[in-house]
Amino acid sequence: MAVTRRTTGEAGVDLDVVHELAQQLRVDGVRCSTEVGSGHPTSGMSAADLMAMLLAHHLRYDWANPREPNNDHLVFSKGHASPLLYAMFKAVGVIDDRELITTYRRFGSRLQGHPTPVLPWVDVATGSLGQGLPIAVGIALAGKAMDKLPYHVWALCGDSEMAEGSMWEALDKAAHYQLGNLCAIIDVNRLGQRGETEFGWDLDRYRQRVEAFGCRPLVIDGHDLREIDRALGDARDGGDRPTVVIARTVKGKGFPEIENKDGWHGKALPKDMAERAIAELGGVRDLRVEVAVPEHREPATPHGAGARIELPRYQLGDKVATRKAYGDALVSLGARPDVVAMDGEVSNSTHADEFKQAYPDRFFEMFIAEQQLISAAVGMSVRGYVPFASTFAAFLSRAYDFIRMAAISQANIRLSGSHAGVEIGEDGPSQMALEDLAALRAVHGSTVLYPCDAVSAVRLVAEMATTDGIVYMRTTRGAYPVIYTEDETFAVGGSKVLRQHDDDQVALIGAGVTLHQCLEAAAELDAAGAHVRVIDLYSVKPVDVATLREASRVTGGRLVVVEDHYPQGGLGAAVMEALSEEERPPRIRHLAVRGLPGSGRPAELLDAAGISARHIVAAARSLAADGRR
Repeated sequence: MAVTRRTTGEAGVDLDVVHELAQQLRVDGVRCSTEVGSGHPTSGMSAADLMAMLLAHHLRYDWANPREPNNDHLVFSKGHASPLLYAMFKAVGVIDDRELITTYRRFGSRLQGHPTPVLPWVDVATGSLGQGLPIAVGIALAGKAMDKLPYHVWALCGDSEMAEGSMWEALDKAAHYQLGNLCAIIDVNRLGQRGETEFGWDLDRYRQRVEAFGCRPLVIDGHDLREIDRALGDARDGGDRPTVVIARTVKGKGFPEIENKDGWHGKALPKDMAERAIAELGGVRDLRVEVAVPEHREPATPHGAGARIELPRYQLGDKVATRKAYGDALVSLGARPDVVAMDGEVSNSTHADEFKQAYPDRFFEMFIAEQQLISAAVGMSVRGYVPFASTFAAFLSRAYDFIRMAAISQANIRLSGSHAGVEIGEDGPSQMALEDLAALRAVHGSTVLYPCDAVSAVRLVAEMATTDGIVYMRTTRGAYPVIYTEDETFAVGGSKVLRQHDDDQVALIGAGVTLHQCLEAAAELDAAGAHVRVIDLYSVKPVDVATLREASRVTGGRLVVVEDHYPQGGLGAAVMEALSEEERPPRIRHLAVRGLPGSGRPAELLDAAGISARHIVAAARSLAADGRR
């Protein structure tokens, strides 16, 4: 399409070309969503001018090489505006018109309803609101603290998601870490899914809040290309303060029939309206944008696992909490320059503070902001680092949606949850994390580990560093004896058979603290002449199916599973799922925390929950008696 006018803005940018590009983005968003009959075209129409200017003049990106270390990052925190993002991809030539119009939101398409990293130009999955900006903070933190590269991180945010506390956690941490390489662009189009947003077009309310959180607000008309150009230029040169562009926009901009009209959120235009909208917007275009390619530069921090790791050593019988072993192992892994750690202001309990003392430049305090904790880890993962994030296991539940979305993002993050189960004692149920194994097992592609002693813990922490996906380790508060020698190896998906006999009557299966209770019970049963097998099921997901099936075969299916966790979804569920295809169903006694615990000493609470050694003995004897009938 020919552009006859020539209006220039900052640094000579052709505003008429940018206007035509914005119109094309709107048209293509309407076309692809109408074709499939679903999507959010109006949410993209409001931000089209903002993104057209960013694409044409301010973004630095090598589309042929999305792995270029010095590329800018663009995160669509308002992931439902995917028609706009995909229209941008068409405008730069990485997808064609056929793919955009005929495959959007269809089965098997990489142009999914909300963006995912199945596309190489998408860093993370978005669409669960309140997450893109926090992850952008993690990416920017990696850029400033680790990569030391001049790339900029841009996050397009919706005004509705500014009601999420995670967005303000993000701005707070961005200001704390002086992330001048971050720009949040808030598309204030006034209308949410069911009507007006919390503040509507009260831009001053947004400005005051942004300033209160230590960031630099730039309030603009989001359809004035000169103002947009100036603001984005200022954002890249923002010094040490993160920039927030607060842009007043109109939902459905460009098509008067739906502009600023409620009821059009998440709705594709019917074909007749789409035809009128396309005509109003100037028709179908095929403009191509040449985006500035950044200078190639390598990160300051090398990546890779070539460093020699010397794991800490422990003596048999030493009493060491697995949370302490986690901290010890993390320090050892710090020999790898790409390993980073972050914590939620409990590092003196999770023992991540040991890493902080050894490698202060690679430790990032997220304070009591668990959603930002996980997001920072995901952002570091985007940049290729090996992040370990720790907090009390119970508090990870605050960030569960972020963990779930991290799996959709195919992020590689390592999580440590300490102080789990009734074993923690006097702190009481608010701190006990009796649901964490179930929650983390349910995450797609996750790995869940629960070591019982210091030797198994440090070796499994080393395994975490080289395991992809969401990897979770549950650690215990109390110190328990070291039962493994230094020559033992521990693999993800494995287990250890600690006691066995050809005539085993029952198998006792535990992990973490309950493994020690199983060993105590086995000693009592052995003294009474009863042979029992003891299995340390330290890998809760994936679980060692072969070892469990062999134990079931030898014992005639008599298994006692013991866990410091609620009965739903944890160790017992993992065992029963593993044996679900057995021809002869096992006779399982499942000992778990079934009531609401209170405060008390750990031994008292374990016994009251029915998961102490004496209860295990009783369950084993009951099963053995059943087998003799």
